[in-house]
Amino acid sequence: MQGRTLVIGDIHGAYQALIQVLERTELTSSDKLIFVGDYVDGWPETALVIEHLIKLSEKHFCIFIKGNHDVWCQSWLAGDEPDKAWLENRGNSTILSYRDFDQKSRSRHLDFFSNLKDYYLDEKNRLFIHAGFTSVKGLLEETFSYNFNNDRTLLETAMAMDKNLTTDSVFYPKRLALFSEIFIGHTPTIKYNIDVPMNGGNLWDVDTGAAKDGKISVMDIDTKEFWQSDKVKDLYQI
Repeated sequence: MQGRTLVIGDIHGAYQALIQVLERTELTSSDKLIFVGDYVDGWPETALVIEHLIKLSEKHFCIFIKGNHDVWCQSWLAGDEPDKAWLENRGNSTILSYRDFDQKSRSRHLDFFSNLKDYYLDEKNRLFIHAGFTSVKGLLEETFSYNFNNDRTLLETAMAMDKNLTTDSVFYPKRLALFSEIFIGHTPTIKYNIDVPMNGGNLWDVDTGAAKDGKISVMDIDTKEFWQSDKVKDLYQI
């Protein structure tokens, strides 16, 4: 039996929501899992999230994309002083979650962060990236890899375009037309009062706001069926 390819939105330390939504997808051993980043910062169980993802990768084919919050956490685990911007973006919750993790565990988690990908391109020319990119010539022409985990203009372009445009139209945005489909996180859909994966053109945003008032979403990239956790704030009641 051929497995599904599932894309998973931003998690932000919400371990309980992660476990819940993965149970709801009824994972099989043949499923392929692609995470679009931001595993940390927000809810109090970041370290448990990373531990679970490491174990999950031992049973499933997993791709882990790097998010902007993950860059900060990697730097701290490597021994750098916590970035001020990180602390202002709920980095303290991540630091506190490591209180009971010894150095061996922290080193294993650092290896996880060190091996995160800037992006993933599959055999059907479907792109998975945390945020976006700015070069109309594509990923290899991008000047700053920082854009991969912090750009919002790709989503803004997709959401603003004429819904009747097709990829062979001269007016179809060149960046979008480079790929058959694009899957991103980074910008929570609840910012637009939408609590499910959001689509514009050939782009899908699967960050449904787990960092704050939303949920974690998992979507089958072929059928577009999706599963969600409860609202994370209801699971933690903080």
